[in-house]
Amino acid sequence: MDMERIKRVGIAAACSGGKVLQEHFGKLRSVRKKGAIDLVSEADIRSEAAIIDTIAEAFPDHAILAEESGTHAGSGGRWIIDPLDGTTNFTHNLPLFCVSIAFAVDDRVLAGFVLAPLLGELFVGVKDQGAQLNGRPIFVSNTPELADSLLVTGFPYDHQTIFEPLIRRFGRCLAATQGVRRLGSAALDLCYVASGRFDGFWEQHLKAWDTAAGFLVATEAGARTTVFSGAPYAVDEDEIVSTNGFIHDELLNLLE
Repeated sequence: MDMERIKRVGIAAACSGGKVLQEHFGKLRSVRKKGAIDLVSEADIRSEAAIIDTIAEAFPDHAILAEESGTHAGSGGRWIIDPLDGTTNFTHNLPLFCVSIAFAVDDRVLAGFVLAPLLGELFVGVKDQGAQLNGRPIFVSNTPELADSLLVTGFPYDHQTIFEPLIRRFGRCLAATQGVRRLGSAALDLCYVASGRFDGFWEQHLKAWDTAAGFLVATEAGARTTVFSGAPYAVDEDEIVSTNGFIHDELLNLLE
């Protein structure tokens, strides 16, 4: 597998999607609901199309799993795409959103690309090659104790179905740390753990396109990533915990 080519195409695809998002930011004409609070806009659709076109031109045989258009059959590798992670932020003109693209072989994530176009930040992780932000190496924080940590979490679109345990976990983590933030993009949350801005992140009821790219970036930056039970994270899991490693077990105890 030519990972340098995968990296070039992944970055190009992220930039293609990011350009579309920049062009549409603050200018949306239509937004529809996939669920009660789950939104999709023309920016999602057009960003995804631009990303897929870029990838298909370079790797026409590869499979694709994309949030809006679903599964595209193929072989030799699979691209996992969220064309706009943080759609609710985007539709409210908040710049905290991103393009998230992962490349996997046999469900093993080998590369991740997360671009926040309005923030000018491109996070890249390649298996066994480390993680970078705008070309510079990044690493998780060295905060040793949960009490000194800053965490980030997210609330799923179907949060009403798990409202009580969701709030209990949030409350325990808020009481035990320096604070908990909620930004609205799981991919960025994971990249912010990777770059040491947050010490840990947890969320549940997620999809592969929400977490695959950020997971690889965080892992390559030194993060420990599991599910709530402590078992290893995999792309088909719907929950994730990612930390600097030092606070991981303490955080898992709060999430029981």
